[in-house]
Amino acid sequence: LKLFAGSGTRPCFPPRAHCACYTMSGRRLSTLLNQCLVSAAPVTSHPILIGGELTFAEAGKVSPVINPATGEAFDYVPDASKADLERAIAAAKQAFVSWSQTPFTERATAVLRFGEELEKRSEEFAVNLTKEQGKPLWAAKGEVAGFVSLCKHFAGPEGELKPEVVEVNDKRRVEVHYFPRGVVGGITPWNFPLDMACNKILPAVITGNTVIVKPSPYTPLTTVMLSAVAAKAFPAGVVNILSGGDQLGQMIVEHPDIKHVSFTGSAATGKRIVATGAPQLKKVTLELGGNDAAIVLPGTNVKKAAPKIFGGAMFNTGQVCIAIKRVFVHESQYDQMVDALADRAQKSMPHVGDGLKEGTMWGPLNNKAQLERVEGLVEDARKTGGRIAAGGKRMQPTGKGGAYFYEPTIVADVDDDTRIVKEEQFGPALPVLRYKTVDEAVARANNSEYGLGGSVWGDDLEEASKVALRLESGMTWINDHLSLSESAPFGGVKSSGVGRERGGKVGLLEFVESKSLYVPIKK
Repeated sequence: LKLFAGSGTRPCFPPRAHCACYTMSGRRLSTLLNQCLVSAAPVTSHPILIGGELTFAEAGKVSPVINPATGEAFDYVPDASKADLERAIAAAKQAFVSWSQTPFTERATAVLRFGEELEKRSEEFAVNLTKEQGKPLWAAKGEVAGFVSLCKHFAGPEGELKPEVVEVNDKRRVEVHYFPRGVVGGITPWNFPLDMACNKILPAVITGNTVIVKPSPYTPLTTVMLSAVAAKAFPAGVVNILSGGDQLGQMIVEHPDIKHVSFTGSAATGKRIVATGAPQLKKVTLELGGNDAAIVLPGTNVKKAAPKIFGGAMFNTGQVCIAIKRVFVHESQYDQMVDALADRAQKSMPHVGDGLKEGTMWGPLNNKAQLERVEGLVEDARKTGGRIAAGGKRMQPTGKGGAYFYEPTIVADVDDDTRIVKEEQFGPALPVLRYKTVDEAVARANNSEYGLGGSVWGDDLEEASKVALRLESGMTWINDHLSLSESAPFGGVKSSGVGRERGGKVGLLEFVESKSLYVPIKK
């Protein structure tokens, strides 16, 4: 059915070249035509995926997708209901029966096809990712390319869990086999919509599970766009994609037929998921918040380290769970580091703007609530004696009252009890703290409810490595931050999460159950 304008706000006749084309039942067609022609309400040309069918929310509801660079809606997505979720779960349960028995080679072929179909539309996905999330187009293209790369990774040798022989003697052979759990519920955040969807879908399906993915209501579009891609790659019901509000996520967590929940988001929400799933002893993988510390060792080349520290803090406008969020600098080099970071912040401001404009390096914050949170943390630091070395206020790079932009900000002369130090700011505001001894810096860095990542900066790599291993975190870098390996586990300790993603076998084990098989030896 060619029916919708590319803007997603009005039906167009005759249909334009870029209109969507979908097949649906007569009942759904009638419902949709009634919605379009009788009602003047906004509609969407982006279907969700339920049981292999590209469809729309049963109640016909839609939700706007906001461009954070303008604060205005530029598209719409379906707003799925409980009835839609029940249909998706039923389809996923039915598909699990055959998919769980499908050989790894066939599952790998489907995953590869998934990546290939996405790659064909990479430019379209990147542009819409920039429009809904705010990140620069070059970063959005990198996120799409990363998804394609991970499809190849999971379809390779590291994606297969083979039976293992753990004991052999003259009496018996003991084997360990791995089995998928069933229907997996994946709930993703708004900072890296495609990357996080990838982390839910690929390990689930490659190990034989079926999956239902729900994106954040702030950035649902590109995940919903995956519906048409997944429909070409997987058998019906293996991958299901629903968009909706927070209540839909709650229903996924509560549903007894969802056997595993993989969630990325705030620590507060993660704790609620654990509590909600506890009566069912539901399995969970939680990738939660972070408050990563960077420790700059005495004698470090500040001129060399400062640009990389700034980049590790400000990438994606600071909206990264593993971004640098606190910097500890020896008192002998404190002023030098603050000045270097402030200079970097000042020079970056002309490169903050709409992610679709050439030359943009940093986009807006994703939503108004996050803008107000960052603004509040900086103001609190200012009122409690902190010094704003650079930035510290909203900005309007478009010249038209830009929506959710905030200046890259360096905050100096704050202590550990300041909110911007204790809390995860998740934005372009970096506090810098002074220390006297390395032992003190390590203790203060570890004095946090979070333990996702951390980094140590110094010219003596052996010394830096020793300090890095003392940090209470799931990941640590030396003279770097943020760079990841597809083969290394991703996750944290303390309130930063439960379980691990990626990392070959370590990440795959999150999605399976093991069974020990004891086989007697014939004499």
